[in-house]
Amino acid sequence: MEYNSDWKERYGDMIATPAKALSHLRPGQRVFIGTGCGEPVELVRAMTDRAGELSDVEIVQLITKGDAPYAEKHLAECFTINSFYIGSNVRGVIQEGVGAYTPILLSDIPDLFHSGRLPLDVALIQVTPPDARGKMSLGISVDIVRAAVENASLVIAQVNPNMPWTHGSSQVDVYDLDILVPVESPLIEREHHPTHEISDKIARYAAALIPNGATLELGLGRVPGIGRLPHAVLDHLYDKKDLGVHTEMITDSIIDLVECGVVTGRRKTIDRGKITTSFCMGTRRLYDFVNDNPGVCFRPTEYVNNSEVIAGQKRMVAVNMALEIDLTGQVCSDSVGGRFYSGIGGQVDFNRGAARSEGGKSILTLPSVNEDGSRSRIVTRLQPGSGVVITRGTVQYVVTEYGVAFLHGKSIQERVIALISIAHPDFREQLFREAIETRLIHPEMEEFGDRLFIPGEDYMRTTMLLDDGNLVTFRSIRPTDEPHMRELMYNLSQETVYYRFMSRQKRFTHRQLHDFVYIDHRKDVAIVGTLPEAHGEAIIAVGRYYLNERTNKAEVAFVIQDQWQGKGIGTFLFRHLITIAKRNGIAGFTAEVLRDNYRMQAIFNHSGYKVKSRLEEGVYSFEIEF
Repeated sequence: MEYNSDWKERYGDMIATPAKALSHLRPGQRVFIGTGCGEPVELVRAMTDRAGELSDVEIVQLITKGDAPYAEKHLAECFTINSFYIGSNVRGVIQEGVGAYTPILLSDIPDLFHSGRLPLDVALIQVTPPDARGKMSLGISVDIVRAAVENASLVIAQVNPNMPWTHGSSQVDVYDLDILVPVESPLIEREHHPTHEISDKIARYAAALIPNGATLELGLGRVPGIGRLPHAVLDHLYDKKDLGVHTEMITDSIIDLVECGVVTGRRKTIDRGKITTSFCMGTRRLYDFVNDNPGVCFRPTEYVNNSEVIAGQKRMVAVNMALEIDLTGQVCSDSVGGRFYSGIGGQVDFNRGAARSEGGKSILTLPSVNEDGSRSRIVTRLQPGSGVVITRGTVQYVVTEYGVAFLHGKSIQERVIALISIAHPDFREQLFREAIETRLIHPEMEEFGDRLFIPGEDYMRTTMLLDDGNLVTFRSIRPTDEPHMRELMYNLSQETVYYRFMSRQKRFTHRQLHDFVYIDHRKDVAIVGTLPEAHGEAIIAVGRYYLNERTNKAEVAFVIQDQWQGKGIGTFLFRHLITIAKRNGIAGFTAEVLRDNYRMQAIFNHSGYKVKSRLEEGVYSFEIEF
């Protein structure tokens, strides 16, 4: 973008030094400060320098990344902070009660300004120099800044040639501003930190839920000791195709995904081909990337966070963080134990919008334990003072480093089992006991308590690409698989049921279904083959072995849904079970197979291992030595 080289002369009567510009500020006024890395640092410094002359000035902001000298406790008589989101630079004074936090949906903030319910006396912002038309760009921070500019009585702009010129709704006319303060200085930068090991595990699970062609939102929130968890998901999207972005904030992590062709926006329903955001925070590399880039569209919060716009995107996937969740699905994201930590931000806007999107998903991520590992973040009851941001009626996917729980439309009992299954193993027994005591689950479930301890399953997980292009994922069975197992069993043909169970049974008792999914993981292994479906996954195959500790051999059996038979799944599953069994030191398998079950016999006889069999009363008894 070519700026007007003579702008200082042309608009000379609007230009002032920082000190002169801030001399207009009077005690008792309300001041808005521009967002994130777009904060006008020199103007903030000049304002703070006047602290001795000012009193009772209210500072309103979303989130700022400068030092926030106005938030020092010794200046509390001069400046009072009122933040819509709690960043690290104001967290201390807010938690001590010296500053204020206003909990509000991000989408509702602009209306506070437009309606006059929160009138602004002064807005301190940062912009580019004007072009030949007298247009300036709000650059990397459009969000609620645009609404502040439109409503503040006095707008003071730090004019910085290092501010990128951005496309979308970022332009303002020079005459919409009141005072221009030329400052050429680097923008605030935020380096990308290495992803925490726990974040990486959670991000891998969350990324697996994101389909090709999805449009993504990645929330602002940080988890203490873990970092910006939702953005870690970007590291695991390099095998995806044609992703789009519609989110409040982007960081450096988006650049590589664009450059390698993963993020194209080609399948976005709205703003097709463009990255839609309201602000960005990162390094100079990111600022150069967005500078005069028509592929990145900066829009105000009232558009980006509008749940109708979000829901209008097909396959909208929102990924946000949580700090605590109770066993019924109530999510706390802005506080823990009565201490405010972050804010509501756009989490509710995107959670609801993504849930209403055709093919959309709302994903909440959280580590299973707190920073020092002393407390589970999945709890029976939220701590006193913890605020509910996402209600139990709207929560969908919850992801920890131990897996994924899909809660929407599930009963309380199903939610309890699902959430305990992805809790940290050290706390599962306690959670299960408390769930029994509080009657969140039926007392008869008590006998299955020791079967909720699912072992680390990395070595049990594998995939198989079928000739028709379907990718089958194999993993350890979980207690939450009960409804999928029920569906599998009742969709088997009578012939398949007969071959697997050697009986003509047409129904399965509740106890049988429990026994399928609640297994003794110390001795038994059960692997399910799954395919993704709209709201989770479908089980199409189950393989299981039961160890005979006396012989150190295990009885093996498996079943494949009829429509998926004859595709090599049985052979693959059998070999995978052998791999797991050999890893566990098991000497071999035994199996009972009906004489007419030729497919199963062929799998065993062509296994490549030493196989013995004998026929007795129409049943083959196999012994396979590893």
